[in-house]
Amino acid sequence: MSTERYDVVVVGAGPAGSVAALVLARGGARVALADKAAFPRDKACGDLIGPRGVQILADLGVSVPDAGHGSDLLAVGPAGRRSRLPAFPGRSYPGHGIVVPRVAFDHALREAALAAGAVGVRARITAVERDPGGTGPVRAVLASDGQRLAGDVIIGADGALSPVARLAGMLDPGSALWGFAVRAYVPGEVPLPLLVLLESAPWRIYPGYGWLFPGADGQANVGIGVGMGGTRHSVPLRGDLDRFTTLLRSRGDLRPAAEVGPVIGGWLRMGGTGAPPAAGNVLLAGDAAGLINPLQGEGIAPAMISARLAAEAVLADPCQAGPAYTSALDGAFGRYLPGAGALQRTLLRRPWAASASMRLVTAPVVRHLVASTWSIYWNGLTDGAQPRPAAWAARGLEATATRLAGRRPGGRRS
Repeated sequence: MSTERYDVVVVGAGPAGSVAALVLARGGARVALADKAAFPRDKACGDLIGPRGVQILADLGVSVPDAGHGSDLLAVGPAGRRSRLPAFPGRSYPGHGIVVPRVAFDHALREAALAAGAVGVRARITAVERDPGGTGPVRAVLASDGQRLAGDVIIGADGALSPVARLAGMLDPGSALWGFAVRAYVPGEVPLPLLVLLESAPWRIYPGYGWLFPGADGQANVGIGVGMGGTRHSVPLRGDLDRFTTLLRSRGDLRPAAEVGPVIGGWLRMGGTGAPPAAGNVLLAGDAAGLINPLQGEGIAPAMISARLAAEAVLADPCQAGPAYTSALDGAFGRYLPGAGALQRTLLRRPWAASASMRLVTAPVVRHLVASTWSIYWNGLTDGAQPRPAAWAARGLEATATRLAGRRPGGRRS
């Protein structure tokens, strides 16, 4: 068995892992960036990176090959009415997102980490090594090919089903808030990112939404995602995606002859659920920590934010990284994620009320304020928003959702 020794071993070279490795390497740490895949590789994703993600890239000085900026989004309600969801600039984020295919985005971030000094390792992690007796810190992660990657700190950035979290005894699937999404590319020019709020039957909300986002080289990104609540089970979304693309063709959003390419999918673990962010010397970032927005499924910006926080905690004091990271993560997401998760669970249990609320987003008389408020809250942009009526209303919605979750603002359980 070959052994390599590092200050930090980061498992998973997606946005979270690569950002963690980049910050650590720039800070002088010897860091391994391990992933089972050869890069470039693709991932199921909408390819739309929100304002907070754009800000992280700017803060880190990382350039990615974006296929264009996206500002406002267009929401299509269950009745077919359309409403513009404005992208307001905030005090701590810009008023736009960017479109980057994941195959290019993840590759660019990984290359930036390697250029900073991280050591790329191709390895499928299948076990962890602790002191005799199975207690104490994780000394190393073990790969299927015999590699042993030892580190003072282990950062799991290996997705919603995180092998690191599972092997370290941190993953509790029964306490998680689950979702699943599929996406494909289809020929099409999309002026504005399109979010389609669907119904399974009249006044009975579909437990998710469909999207049609701009893409690169004349290829639009089309997909559909669902929330499952606390149960992870098989969902036949390919048929739903076919029906959704038929709807888009009938409404003129796709050309009649536009054929959907290969479909890929992935699990979502949302709302900061299913695993603690840290245990001992193991830290979880991004999807591995369940940091996906429960209301709209965005995970890239939270992944990068959490990764930077994890790396900074390690650089400040490796021995206290877990508590410091947990506290920093609560400061970043504790006001939003618990309430958003509780709101998602409530909407799933009350499909009629969910349909009514989603129809309000595109209702002719009130849609301007409702859509503006929903745009800020739904995208997790309340914290750092510029003062305006929609931001105040979004803050009230966040407070209501927080009470629904049984937590006080700041993430403390009441």
